[in-house]
Amino acid sequence: MGILLTADEAAVPAGGGGIIMIIYLVIIVAFFYFILIRPQKKEQKRVSAMLADLSVGDCVLTTSGFYGIVIDITDDTIIVEFGSNKNCRIPMQKSAVAQVEKADAD
Repeated sequence: MGILLTADEAAVPAGGGGIIMIIYLVIIVAFFYFILIRPQKKEQKRVSAMLADLSVGDCVLTTSGFYGIVIDITDDTIIVEFGSNKNCRIPMQKSAVAQVEKADAD
């Protein structure tokens, strides 16, 4: 009978396992925030600021790799002139702009 009492006392958990599990969970969430979420938000802010500062005459690099000059800007589209041919003007979404070089930065 003494053996059964000893086994029952050993089966009772210490109670500290739940706190350690919460600490691990907090560490994992913080890791994902600082490694994945925060840099993505910073990049989104940078891109939106770049597109908001876009003006006529700026040289842009599109996501497809073409360089061109901005001719006209509307709410969500721009018209870009490619090459030295003045007839090659293509409307595209602002989100297709990957990089902007200001016209006055010569």
